[in-house]
Amino acid sequence: MQITFCGAAGTVTGSSYLVETTGGRFLVDCGMFQGSKEIRQLNRQEFIFNPGKLDFVLLTHAHVDHSGLLPKLWKSGFKKKIFTTKATRQLCGIVLPDSGHIQEMEVEWRNRKHQRAGVPLENPLYTAAEALQCLGLFEPKSYNEEFLPLPGVRVRFLDAGHILGSSIIEVFITEDGVTTKIVFSGDLGQNNQPIIQDPTLVAEADYVLIESTYGNRLHEDHTQKVDLLRKIIIESVNSGGNLVIPAFAVGRTQDLLYYIKNLLRSGQIPRIPVYIDSPMAVSVTEIYRDNPDCYDEETRQLFAAHESPFEFPNLKFIRTAEQSKLLNATAKGAVIISANGMCEAGRILHHLKHNLWRPESHILFVGYQADETLGRRLLEGAKVVKIMGEEVGVHAKIHSIGGFSAHADQAGLMDWLAGFTQKPRSIFIVHGENGAQTELAALIKHRLNIDSFIPKWGERFTLNTEPRLEQELQIPQLPNYTLEKTVNDLEHCIMQLHNQIKQSDFTQATPEINQLKQLISQLESEYKNLA
Repeated sequence: MQITFCGAAGTVTGSSYLVETTGGRFLVDCGMFQGSKEIRQLNRQEFIFNPGKLDFVLLTHAHVDHSGLLPKLWKSGFKKKIFTTKATRQLCGIVLPDSGHIQEMEVEWRNRKHQRAGVPLENPLYTAAEALQCLGLFEPKSYNEEFLPLPGVRVRFLDAGHILGSSIIEVFITEDGVTTKIVFSGDLGQNNQPIIQDPTLVAEADYVLIESTYGNRLHEDHTQKVDLLRKIIIESVNSGGNLVIPAFAVGRTQDLLYYIKNLLRSGQIPRIPVYIDSPMAVSVTEIYRDNPDCYDEETRQLFAAHESPFEFPNLKFIRTAEQSKLLNATAKGAVIISANGMCEAGRILHHLKHNLWRPESHILFVGYQADETLGRRLLEGAKVVKIMGEEVGVHAKIHSIGGFSAHADQAGLMDWLAGFTQKPRSIFIVHGENGAQTELAALIKHRLNIDSFIPKWGERFTLNTEPRLEQELQIPQLPNYTLEKTVNDLEHCIMQLHNQIKQSDFTQATPEINQLKQLISQLESEYKNLA
């Protein structure tokens, strides 16, 4: 038996794992890569396996970094079944066509520039129509339902407590009369988060693949994060500006509605208007209403009393582009929740463009921001950013609350691993940045005395008594990537310096000038190497 790490290996995004047995081969997740240009270019590379020879796919949940390349897989020849939960199937019915639509819009915009420059035109990764066709492959399964997608392979989905329908996947593989159990954690949620149930504990496994998004961080506790949200809302009301919250349409938006409703109901915040400006988030919220089997006990009791955790009098759902534009022109002293969560596409870009330059405005991040995304730049303190080709000064106050993440923190990951009554032979740490992975691996060894592997993209391991590395691949290099990245960094540095000069704040300009000199020197060196 072999496992190849086709994504989320050394990165947070692009989850995909190929398992090959004597009886067949299957994929767990087929996610889209997000973040830097070097990482995103992997979305356009050919798969490192033959999609037409896969026997089936298992899908942990609907977030695009786990499901976003399924339509591409379908285009590349895969026509077998995709097994997942009912709620995940419903959410993918919204998420994947929306992703296809974004691919089409982005390529259309880039092709206009390519035409003017005489550069060859691009094709979208896949279209909304192709994503819809891919959905015909989905076959829903219930939590705890055991099924056999292939002779010698048994599968069971358990609740991962991350978002609606999210799963831990148990896979039992029998070869030569010996059964080996692999557990794929998917994305593990936090305990005691609203609406959905806590992550299921697993008693035993031979091998575990565990995510590590927050493998080196601890979240604020429940009381702290809600109080921080309350304080930020009140601060934004007092300053007379809007509070803009970039949030993923699936999961994070619904959690925020739950907490804001409770703060309003208890009188801890004034009755300000709250806008959900994301057609996808509106549709996703409707799917949440349709899946009571995923609720925790508190949410079941709310619905039994004919009360929705997602609705309150001053909440308005924005569907059309015209309504969204009007919101930018008229909203004042409001909470605006919009997608996407990393500020890379969607209506959130327009809201940031209209609010970042206002000192009375506030921006609140409640989720992970991948490297080189607009969200990460804002969190790292950028004073000027480029949005849709226009430079925008950052005068709004930037906030972050990690406790609203749908991912377990380091303590949550360790608690889940401690739930194994029979220690796994080995653990593979995936879905994390290098610092998070190495710190988590050291902690696992120290507390649980279990050896961990941190696989790289393209590595293949044979799973015998001990995992054995059989294959190594290098991520295909993007032509001139290093040079282009330095130019981008130089551009941002110049924007920051230009902003300081406009404000006549020369005392703050010195660090920018020093960084500029360093980048110019680096650029000259890289150019000479290329020449």
